Amino acid sequence: MPSASLPNLIPALPELFLVCTAMALLMLGVFQKAGAKGEDVRTGRFVSNLGAIGLFLTLLLVVPIADNGTAYTFANMFVSDPFAVFMKVLILIASATALVMSQDYMHRQGIARFEFPVLVLFATVGMMMMVSANDLISLYVGLEMQSLSLYVIAAFQRDDLRSTEAGLKYFVLGALASGMLLYGSSLVYGFSGTTSFETLASVLQGANASDPSVGLVIGIVFILVGLAFKVSAVPFHMWTPDVYEGAPTPVTAFFSVAPKLAAIGLFIRVMVDPFGDLLAQWQQIVIFVSVASMALGGFVAINQTNIKRMMAYSSIGHVGYALIGLAVGNEVGVRGVLVYMAIYIFMNLGAFACILCMRRGDRMVADIKDLAGFSTTHPMAAAAMAIFMFSMAGIPPLAGFFGKFYIFLAAIEAELYALAVIGVLTSVVGAFYYLRIIKIMYFDDVTDPLETGIPRELGLVLLGTAAVIVLFFVFPGPLLDAAGTAAAALFAG
Repeated sequence: MPSASLPNLIPALPELFLVCTAMALLMLGVFQKAGAKGEDVRTGRFVSNLGAIGLFLTLLLVVPIADNGTAYTFANMFVSDPFAVFMKVLILIASATALVMSQDYMHRQGIARFEFPVLVLFATVGMMMMVSANDLISLYVGLEMQSLSLYVIAAFQRDDLRSTEAGLKYFVLGALASGMLLYGSSLVYGFSGTTSFETLASVLQGANASDPSVGLVIGIVFILVGLAFKVSAVPFHMWTPDVYEGAPTPVTAFFSVAPKLAAIGLFIRVMVDPFGDLLAQWQQIVIFVSVASMALGGFVAINQTNIKRMMAYSSIGHVGYALIGLAVGNEVGVRGVLVYMAIYIFMNLGAFACILCMRRGDRMVADIKDLAGFSTTHPMAAAAMAIFMFSMAGIPPLAGFFGKFYIFLAAIEAELYALAVIGVLTSVVGAFYYLRIIKIMYFDDVTDPLETGIPRELGLVLLGTAAVIVLFFVFPGPLLDAAGTAAAALFAG
């Protein structure tokens, strides 16, 4: 029998390192806990610090791989290219920042257990696999690895009824979406004879692209449904507000950035790589989902009284804007999505860092009206929150304006004028509830002030994210160039 040769592990080195780190931290946490009674909090903080360091070291491994161009491994089921590297850098930054932000909250709530950072690391490995998937099977494996970790994280505050409810809702609806994605993948395999993205792309060229089989189109629709759920796009958004509100606040911050980045990256790769020639078949679906997400995210958020629910509907609206670039279906559109998502993670992480400052004693508060007097108790955090809200509303010269600018520009160049106009109008609606937050912080009378003082980790996150949002227009070149290279790599084939 011929001996099986070992696959080239270099393209997947960051994932291998991170999964080994996660397993090592799992063992460390177990033995530390077994060795000393009542050491849960100290062990949890220690493992959390090591987890953040592990994510940072993984980031250092990802960047050099970008110099190798496009590389395939594991029987061409895994690809490392500039697009994957760009998304992985953002995912690792988002995951590490969310982990750092969580420490003070977890300690105060008495849930600083070592399992949390380990689950975050395993979820991050799944996200990195998702954006490097080059086959429907590897796509599903990465997606499930991410999802199974997220189901547990959502219900991590076991003594809290809302957190348990959030985890259960996310699990049930997530399992439904995974089933639809898997069914769509099986249909695509049945009607094309392959699960490989490269082979699918070659099969669906020419005459097959202009007149694909009905079964194949239905398969693509089911895959779109599964992916739309993962990015919480309308009409598959129903889990988002409840999970965002019920989950612990640092978990909500994590959910709002890293998994969303990975799902958008996967959405782009699946639609462009194997199904790029079927743009006419799926473009209308993406346009509908985009418009519905922007409209619902804009109008429903107005009536929210809980700031975490408001941020949930805000994130649905932001996904709608990002999907405009995917609907365009060309390199310019994808570049716009990448720039938008890169800016989005800094706005969102910064906003959630401010929300984590909202507490009275050891009790976290989340009503929007509780922000009254925030500018007095937390002047620096209030200034940062104002920056993030102005940026989300798309006010120039903050980074959020440029994110929307590149998305709308791509739509106009592709002659999707109605989509661009709807995007602008829903941005105006969204500006109302973003500016309302600023008005409450600075102008409403305070009756029960929030506790003063900001934990050091949150202060650093606020400073870093606010600096990125404010100074982006001074140094836009690095992000635009990186996003352009990543988008070009996706269309090179």
